Amino acid sequence: MLGAFTNELDKIAPKFEIHGSQVQVLRSPSDFYETLKAKILGAEDHIFLSTLYIGKTEHELISTLQQALRLKPKLKLSILTDALRGTRESPKASCASLLAPLVSEFGADRVEIRMYHTPNLTGLRKKHIPKRINEGWGLQHMKLYGVDDEVIISGANLSTDYFTNRQDRYHVFSSKEITKYFFNIQEAISRLSFLVTPDPQLPAGYTLEWPSSNAAPSPLASPSEYIKAASAVLNDLIKVSPAAAASSSNTNTTVYPLSQLTPLLRPDTSTELPAITSILKTLSSPAITSSSWTFTAGYFNPDPSLTALLLSTPSTSNTVITASPQANGFYGSKGVSGLLPAAYTLLARRFLESAAKRKRQDDVTLKEWRRGVVGEKDGWTYHAKGLWISVNGEKEPCISIVGSSNYTKRSYSLDLEVGTAIVTSDERLKKSLAEERDGLQDYASKVGMDDFLKVERRVGLRVRIAMWIVSLVGGAL
Repeated sequence: MLGAFTNELDKIAPKFEIHGSQVQVLRSPSDFYETLKAKILGAEDHIFLSTLYIGKTEHELISTLQQALRLKPKLKLSILTDALRGTRESPKASCASLLAPLVSEFGADRVEIRMYHTPNLTGLRKKHIPKRINEGWGLQHMKLYGVDDEVIISGANLSTDYFTNRQDRYHVFSSKEITKYFFNIQEAISRLSFLVTPDPQLPAGYTLEWPSSNAAPSPLASPSEYIKAASAVLNDLIKVSPAAAASSSNTNTTVYPLSQLTPLLRPDTSTELPAITSILKTLSSPAITSSSWTFTAGYFNPDPSLTALLLSTPSTSNTVITASPQANGFYGSKGVSGLLPAAYTLLARRFLESAAKRKRQDDVTLKEWRRGVVGEKDGWTYHAKGLWISVNGEKEPCISIVGSSNYTKRSYSLDLEVGTAIVTSDERLKKSLAEERDGLQDYASKVGMDDFLKVERRVGLRVRIAMWIVSLVGGAL
């Protein structure tokens, strides 16, 4: 039965055959942080980290990297973040100023800090659009945390909240081949990004340079030529290729690396949206019986094509998990951003209305995740995203998608995203995926149309105006 899915996915994305025991599912922010630090300290050859940003006060993480580099003189470190997000606070303390001293201490031959800048923000637009708002034109949103022959695929950034009280997902792949694949992706994007060079004489403490060795001209100088060169670099990496050699003869799990690199590809040969589309369409085939799905996104604003596909599957007992307003990262924010939790409420309501129009209200359940209140003691935010699918009447998932994408229109047009689709028959891994899916629902409660009609849930004109902001910054965290 799984062949119905893999036969189609084989046409879309590269694949790696492994054993289910090579995938570890972490459950909590603290598990993620402690695992990451332990793997960094145990590194022998190379550490590579790709994230939207590293929090400007993450001195413990930086100290952990320093300790590893000091212990192993041959160890190398590569970090890729976003230029707009990573320099937002400059010349005050920023992600860039936090990382630059690593280059000063260990040298450019051992430490490389790169920052991607979207080709969509140039000229007068870049000059006049304020910081933070300018991030709406596209970001480096990939989350890859690799050490030697292992890589963590996640949606979490590297800052205190993601290590303590912001729920996400985290899968550890112990596979040399998969890790190398994702390292090659980061390396390619790095060759299309600015280099952070320390400069203690400047107030900011660093400069952003465009090395002559880069694979393209600067996106600020020649966006069209930059995209043309980027396409040539990236196409060979993300296209379908012969399957990598299995890491053992006893394989029962197929991993498909997914990439959504739309801003850098002409034509767009990204694999994530086509892969998810293929999976959901396959769910409707006669070969698949008694299926169910669970879809989650902290910022619930799925691309309309995905909403239509989810609601068109014959699957029963389906669940959507999203953040409650009190678990939304914008809850309690000042200004217009404070309207965003209500805007997401409106989007969730519209989803339920769409389900009702398709007569799916009895087999699609919307749940809101809440653990305390954002900004208050013991309050958490919800940032998890992904998809789990069960077939053949089984309760445990045999397919899971995890990664950086929020599955929004923005994810499929402006940002750089990576993830994986896992197809497995391994009972231990299926159990772990089920525990992950069900564990997220420990803090989730069902929400129906009656709940949206309550006074505190009603939305006004200001919230509807904020919907535009959702399309810009809603998926950028």
